[in-house]
Amino acid sequence: MAVVCVLAVAFVLLLPLTQSRGEAGTALGGQRTVQGTQARADNCTDSTAQNLSPAPSDAEGDTIKAIKARGVLKVGVDQNSYRWGYRDPNSASGDLAGFDIDLVTAIAKDIFGSSYTAQSVQFLAIPTNERIPAIQGKRVDMVVRTMTINCDRLKDVAFSAPYFLTGQQVLAPKESTITGYNSSLAGKRVCSAATSTANKRLNYDKTHHTIPASVDILTPVPNQLDCLVELQLGQADAVVTDSALAASQAAQDPTVELKGKPFTTEYYGVAMNKSATDLVQRVNRILETYRTSPDGWRASYTKWLLPTLGKDSSSADPPTPHYK
Repeated sequence: MAVVCVLAVAFVLLLPLTQSRGEAGTALGGQRTVQGTQARADNCTDSTAQNLSPAPSDAEGDTIKAIKARGVLKVGVDQNSYRWGYRDPNSASGDLAGFDIDLVTAIAKDIFGSSYTAQSVQFLAIPTNERIPAIQGKRVDMVVRTMTINCDRLKDVAFSAPYFLTGQQVLAPKESTITGYNSSLAGKRVCSAATSTANKRLNYDKTHHTIPASVDILTPVPNQLDCLVELQLGQADAVVTDSALAASQAAQDPTVELKGKPFTTEYYGVAMNKSATDLVQRVNRILETYRTSPDGWRASYTKWLLPTLGKDSSSADPPTPHYK
């Protein structure tokens, strides 16, 4: 019965999305200007990639001016990641809600100021494997979708300073013999999303014999939630994904649980076009206020993520930014 219920929820969350408005967020104050330069992926290491974003600034360049003239901030988001970006079944119109949606709303409120309305943001559902193409093709101004900052991605897009700390972890049925990201994965079918950090890590570790050679890395799926469905249907034995997403999926389906501990350290950032330096710097300035505002980061964490991650999680505090 639990599986049937969760599949029903997944079906609702996967409904098409054209445009919706966010409910949460905060108006941000405080103005300061800092000069910075656009981050590059030269001499990058994944352990320090989160430190390559340009310094915060309030300066408005061509990108921000174009957004204001258009009157709409176009943002790529998820609509099926529970507590991050999902259709709220308790709202009358099925509005998007979650931790990432709160951040988008805060960014839009700061950019548009007193002219902000619920129609100032256009949310566009972007599959995991379409995040970078959507930014490069300028279909969106930014992607706020649990996107890990790493060197490969910095070659294609620019990132804000980090707004969330996470790590890769294993999700599997409670009755499974899998105990974590270790030898217990031998002979198991493991699901991950296309172009995801998890899929890259799985293939690297199998090639380099960090995990058993018998691990069956399944064909990656377009959206991370598809892995939970494969798990429920018995088509996969385990899922590897960000621990924060895995915890939310475990909250959706009480028959699965996190196995072992996170085995990487990663940071989420807001992804933008490499030419949009002014927007990157503006988002970094907004994040500085959002991290410390009483109705900003901590309020959003308490509302959406505290029930699954807890107050003692390493993710329970916003990461400290370091700029290029």
